[in-house]
Amino acid sequence: MRSVRLGRTGLNVSEICLGTMTFGLQTERDEAFAIMDVAEAGGIDFIDVADVYPVGGTLETVGRTEEIVGDWMAGKRDRFVVATKVYNPMGPGPNDKGNARRHVIEACDASLRRLKTEWIDLYYIHRWDTETPIDETLGAFDDLRLAGKIRYAGCSNIAAWQMMKSLWTADRNDTVRFDAVQPRYNLLYRAIEAELLPAAREFGVGAVVFNPLAAGVLTGKYKRGEAPREGTRFQLGNAAALYQQRYWQDEQLDVVERLSADVASRGKTLTHVALRWVLDQPGVTAAIVGASRAEQLRDSLGALEIELDDDDRRACDQAWYALPRRRPEEER
Repeated sequence: MRSVRLGRTGLNVSEICLGTMTFGLQTERDEAFAIMDVAEAGGIDFIDVADVYPVGGTLETVGRTEEIVGDWMAGKRDRFVVATKVYNPMGPGPNDKGNARRHVIEACDASLRRLKTEWIDLYYIHRWDTETPIDETLGAFDDLRLAGKIRYAGCSNIAAWQMMKSLWTADRNDTVRFDAVQPRYNLLYRAIEAELLPAAREFGVGAVVFNPLAAGVLTGKYKRGEAPREGTRFQLGNAAALYQQRYWQDEQLDVVERLSADVASRGKTLTHVALRWVLDQPGVTAAIVGASRAEQLRDSLGALEIELDDDDRRACDQAWYALPRRRPEEER
């Protein structure tokens, strides 16, 4: 497992970050522990969580993932770089969500309790808050940093202009800045290559990308004409519609089937090629890889043992350019 610098910071993280959003709903506690054991054995020291996880849950399940991760890390917290996030609703009240100072500070304290730790290595805004000025959010993050509760700050699911506005505001106000950005990125979704990735590279922001395997579609296990399977993210509570909208189209499934056959002709698996391709892209610091079972993560780590040749890269590009372009509002 390669260790990489996070943006312009001095923080080193593994190039594979363990995604945990399934823990506590799709994945039961014992299996989640097994997945984290595989991650640790494979050299992964970077763990991604969010206060609202598990994905697909309700207000009754929020925080469950952080609790599971916190329990597993008992006695070995200092071996891991832990990232979590704030923004999504954690209760029914009007101040139980968003990036306002009140919620940010309360949410951070609650995450610390659930994770059973004294500090969060990397604290993200999970989304852009149109109702809260970014200087208020950054001011709250800066107070958390000065209090020793967070070490670095980051942003997830935002546009390039929002990231740049945040960096400019932090520079103007002399507060903590976003040193990591977490966008969606894979062979079937490359929109961030136009602006966000180049901006991140230019300004020293580490790109920690999610969905590198497109919620499992880029493993090649789904086929045109099939109904979404129970027990997968495509049938998981309130997340099902989002993931079906992102990836469950015949055009994408057809492209994936062709690409899978192409790379197989050169003795490679689609899972390994898709993940290796993401890790090789300029500007990508790390890729968040999740799993609902330990054997899935063990298989995904095989991507670190291969190298792509020109034919592989050409096939990956052809897959993207073969997809019909969709309106921007349909891609969010």
